[in-house]
Amino acid sequence: MLRRMKPISVILSSSRHHYRRGVTTWSPLTTAFNTRPEKRINFTRNEVGLFGVPELTSYEGFYALKEKAIFKTDDLIEEATSATRTRKMVTIFDELSDTLCKVADLAEFIRLAHPVPNFCHAAEDACISISGIVEKLNTHKPLYRALKAVVEGGDRMETTDVDKHVASLFLFDFEQCGIHLKESDRQRVVYLNDCILQLGQRFMAGAVHPRSISKNVLPEAIRHFFSADGDNILVSGLYADSANSMAREAAYRLFLYPDAQQEHLLSELLKARLQLATVCGFPTYAHRALKASTMETPEMVNEFLQTLNEQLRPRAEKDFAVMRKMKASECGANMPLAAWDTPYFTSSLKRTYLQASASEYSPYFSLGACMEGLNLLMNSLYGITLQNTEMAPGESWSHDIYKLAVTHETEGLLGYIYCDLFERQGKPNQDCHFTIQGGKVMDGDQYQNPIVVVMLNLAQPRWSGPTLLTPSMVDNLFHEMGHAMHSMLARTEYQHVTGTRCSTDFAEVPSVLMEYFASDPRVLRSFAKHFQTQEPMPEAMLERLCASKNVFAASETQLQVFYSALDQIYHGPASEWRGNGESTTETLKKVQEQYYGLSYVENTAWQLRFSHLVGYGAKYYSYLISRAIASWIWQTYFERDPFSRTQGEKYRRGCLAYGGGIPSRLLVSNFLGREVTAANLTNSLINEIDTFSERLQPPPGSVAGSLR
Repeated sequence: MLRRMKPISVILSSSRHHYRRGVTTWSPLTTAFNTRPEKRINFTRNEVGLFGVPELTSYEGFYALKEKAIFKTDDLIEEATSATRTRKMVTIFDELSDTLCKVADLAEFIRLAHPVPNFCHAAEDACISISGIVEKLNTHKPLYRALKAVVEGGDRMETTDVDKHVASLFLFDFEQCGIHLKESDRQRVVYLNDCILQLGQRFMAGAVHPRSISKNVLPEAIRHFFSADGDNILVSGLYADSANSMAREAAYRLFLYPDAQQEHLLSELLKARLQLATVCGFPTYAHRALKASTMETPEMVNEFLQTLNEQLRPRAEKDFAVMRKMKASECGANMPLAAWDTPYFTSSLKRTYLQASASEYSPYFSLGACMEGLNLLMNSLYGITLQNTEMAPGESWSHDIYKLAVTHETEGLLGYIYCDLFERQGKPNQDCHFTIQGGKVMDGDQYQNPIVVVMLNLAQPRWSGPTLLTPSMVDNLFHEMGHAMHSMLARTEYQHVTGTRCSTDFAEVPSVLMEYFASDPRVLRSFAKHFQTQEPMPEAMLERLCASKNVFAASETQLQVFYSALDQIYHGPASEWRGNGESTTETLKKVQEQYYGLSYVENTAWQLRFSHLVGYGAKYYSYLISRAIASWIWQTYFERDPFSRTQGEKYRRGCLAYGGGIPSRLLVSNFLGREVTAANLTNSLINEIDTFSERLQPPPGSVAGSLR
């Protein structure tokens, strides 16, 4: 957005010793991201259109893009079904996918992020139109038969293992819509998918709806903690950070009180998913959801959860023992530890380790310093620089966007990352990564470079200084940039499997791995400098910060195991969650007793507020698997030296480069040299927890310290 910076090799000494110390003056990248973005007035240059797409100088250009996609789709269908085609079937299908994704992905992002309503509406219309095209393709039987013949009998052209894998993924996508079924069953699949969509939307809306009760229900002493609505009190969350134990308990019991409508919606959603799986030939919805995943089957997931749970139980109990003592110290009585206490005491102990508020760490984490930290890390691991690049008029959707050119020292430009980092009215309040254009090999061995957007919601920089990040914001930035670099470094032949377009339980591995870098003192030392003085963060502060990220790791992990196990049972055989006509809450009680160290709270139903059951149905375990694999990679390749170019190249060439082009289970086992088993995955997490537990020295005078 400002100007292209020089390659990092020009700015820094090539000596590893000097490189790791960082720089003594702010780099151009730091300066750019620490400078308040300003609107620019264009007097002479023609606008190039959003993301450089010439049609999008106006919102009306979405109509032209849509029409071009329709015409090209028709041509590709004709080619795929032709008896005289001259290209591999998978190549034609990938071009078909690329044609539609280039419009759909771009339109979906603009629909969410553009501040001008006309652009949003036009983008939404384009999304609907492309969805209509996809629905028609999903019923195009000659196209399906042409692909199926190639997958089952081989192509007339020579194909590789990657070709066969990607073709099989296209076929599975086709069959998800029931095209291979008799017409009555196919119509049933369409009907059930529509039911699942509507039930999910209604359930998610109800999951966040506040609970309104008469103020007389609450003791007068805690009413002021909640929002008032006339004679009623609105409970809109769990108030987990409240220091008042009574307020936490009241919020938990009221917000999570069973709701008959939500129970009905969840039960119907689970039934519809099971029926869908059965019609499509799967024993359960979990079997359908896990096909082509790293874990492959629900049986493997359950083995992992049970193995991990056995190892976690005694370790989590030690965490709970500390929390019980903290509660007794704070409340002045030997009160039992309950589910509403754990988030509060976890945060409390983290603050004790920090010995300061999170905001006191922020001056060392200016946005520019963090971006330079990422640049230093990428350069060290992969020989890559992040170069702030000036955009042409009309290229961005808001004036406060940065554009990074991702450039390799010998390979040249790898792609672009647009950074939409600041909050603004109407922008989604979420941190996420969007693929605008996937990487793929083009005709003539040219490469279509990836284009992505990293979206955060940071405060706009003030005139008096740059945007400052809290430690958790730094973690989020590194996480989302992990997704972006996965997209940049996955030099796949096909865009259908580029970067993050891989199995759900592997897609988070590169981003979670980046959180390990963001939690390592050696990495933080390279960029955590005061935005005014450029003084490095004091060593004691830095060590306390890294330690604070690992408090109560065992109990936090056990909670994720519990959530994952419940999700698997809900999406498993009907007998496991509907036996004797039991409710989803009765199932919850049984699963909690088996998988979690704290008792179920009577007359609560937190699963009816658990919206992840909609978006991650049967896949919630993916967080744990991704973390286990990321931890395994960290311990094997980077724990000894997080700046190692040798290990970075191994990781890039042996893992990131493939995207979803190789089955993720095979990819992980090949890269780590061991089978992906429940025992190996469990060991990686338990080793991590035990290592941090040994290093974690309780703060002097703390309750945790006195217990130990």
